[in-house]
Amino acid sequence: MLKRALMLTLIVLPVIVLVGYGKLSGLFQSRLKAPEPPAVVQPVPTDWQSTQQQRRTEISAHLQKHQENYEHFANFPVSKTQGIPLIALKLLPKLAPEFWGDEDNFLSVMGLFNDERLQGYPFPRGIGFTSLVREQLDADIDYASFTCGGCHIGRLRHDDGHYEYLDGGVNSEFNVIGYRLRIVQTLNKLYGKETDRERKNNIIIEAMLAALDSTHSQNPNYFYNNYSYGGRNFDSNYESKQILLFKQDAANIITQFIQHQETVYQGWQIIAKKLYPNIEQRISSGFAGMEDAIGFNAAAVYQNLKSGSLTQLVAPLALPRSHGVTDIMVVWNQDTHDPRWNTDKTRLINGGGQWNGHIPLPIYKNIAAQITLGFDDIDISVSAHSERLLKDLPAAIYPFDVNLELARKGQALFAENCAACHQPNNGKVYTQMGTDMGRAKVAGTVITVGAQLSFAGDKNCSPDTSIELEGAQVKPCASYRGVSLKDQSKQVMLAPKVHNGYNALPLVGLWAQAPYLHNGSVPTLYHMLVPAERPDVFVKSRLDYDTKNVGFNWQQDTWSNKKEGYLYNTTASPATSHAGHDHDITENGRTYKLDWSDDKPSAWALIEYLKTL
Repeated sequence: MLKRALMLTLIVLPVIVLVGYGKLSGLFQSRLKAPEPPAVVQPVPTDWQSTQQQRRTEISAHLQKHQENYEHFANFPVSKTQGIPLIALKLLPKLAPEFWGDEDNFLSVMGLFNDERLQGYPFPRGIGFTSLVREQLDADIDYASFTCGGCHIGRLRHDDGHYEYLDGGVNSEFNVIGYRLRIVQTLNKLYGKETDRERKNNIIIEAMLAALDSTHSQNPNYFYNNYSYGGRNFDSNYESKQILLFKQDAANIITQFIQHQETVYQGWQIIAKKLYPNIEQRISSGFAGMEDAIGFNAAAVYQNLKSGSLTQLVAPLALPRSHGVTDIMVVWNQDTHDPRWNTDKTRLINGGGQWNGHIPLPIYKNIAAQITLGFDDIDISVSAHSERLLKDLPAAIYPFDVNLELARKGQALFAENCAACHQPNNGKVYTQMGTDMGRAKVAGTVITVGAQLSFAGDKNCSPDTSIELEGAQVKPCASYRGVSLKDQSKQVMLAPKVHNGYNALPLVGLWAQAPYLHNGSVPTLYHMLVPAERPDVFVKSRLDYDTKNVGFNWQQDTWSNKKEGYLYNTTASPATSHAGHDHDITENGRTYKLDWSDDKPSAWALIEYLKTL
């Protein structure tokens, strides 16, 4: 639907411009400034171990209360009808084992892991499949797609080797671009030197069907692992039926799979060449723990448009204005991000959500995340369930010791220098931080209008869209905080001029959000506060923790397991620069200290306090 809406927008945009921008301005709105201090300052606890236990109890109780919401967030596919054919996905390591991981977790190469809490599941955490949710099990072949938990369930490895799971955190290993690349590499391996399109398709069809027969004859439960869920049994009988359905239309299914995967990756290469000229080759294989805000979907729109003579000239307008690569965000305690209505209930204020807050409403933030994975038929219930789960999901607590006496000193420094900006529901956008502004500029006018037309349209989530949610029929996009969203499509994505900067996000669970800044270019809290010592190159996406500097281990000299993590060069491109939040600022006559290089004892006190949030 986003693709269709953007196509429509690109066709009519020149006419709109000729008529006058005044006609278009009604789609947009401005934002009010953040509330003035005094701001929220969380006090330092009196007993850290008790505080840790209390938070863990709160998390457990919340997940138990919202179990159905959690299932949709963690395990259910973002589309009921689209994705990669499940059988094709699980045949990839059979066709090209050199590009994929161990057979019991072949998707580990792109950062999806076997969650010990998900016993017997045929995939690692982060992959869902359509028969978990569709009404008639044998109505179609199964498609697999990512789940919200693929990005937003992370983990920490303790010194004794056990993992702590961070629900609502960041999967710092997840590399969706690397996944797309490996599929294309698999196809190219099988093509060999063949160049004819039809013969290339036939090569893949024959190879996949041969691998299917061989695999199933050896293990009749290979594809579903004899898994059961909610009274649905994905046993050998079910598996045989799925294989039969797949074979009956294999030529079409596999050809569409090839076309989609190659088109998506070719589109990403266009984005890489246009927006990341300094790191085009590097970013073509992806950065684990990071994603591009709009790139994949915009590239797909561009690919569709450029083939048509009518829209060929305006096709480039579908591409983002600037690079948008960013770290995956934590999503717990979403109510501290969400906006409020102004006094007369006409505008949203005091909230953001993404790095620059351009999609303020929580339901549409979730929908955007689903659509940017490349789908135009999404399951709205996933977004609605996620909204309920994440609204008050407690943040993971810092799992190590804290010096409470030092933290109390840090609390006073935080109140004086940090709290005015990093407060809940601060919708203000900051432009003077010295950070690369690319991510803030990624959604220009064309993308904004396309989103407003599409996200709130009949095919996605209009005010009249009705879904079943926890046993009741609800309209998740009908209202927000008691105010009707009818004729409020301008709230879906805000005008570029009002998000040309970055939000100062609330810092709850800050310890687990490393590395820092929107592009993950600063490895630890120490380096945030002492910018003079920020490393130009460091190791990213490790799972062990640096408790002194507060961040995941980043030092190259301790990087022994090269299968985990990768080198991140902050000097390679403006998109990866670690500049920003590195100098004191003055606002409304008040100076806030951000660079603590000349007062490291205070920096350490502030770090100790930030551990407690």
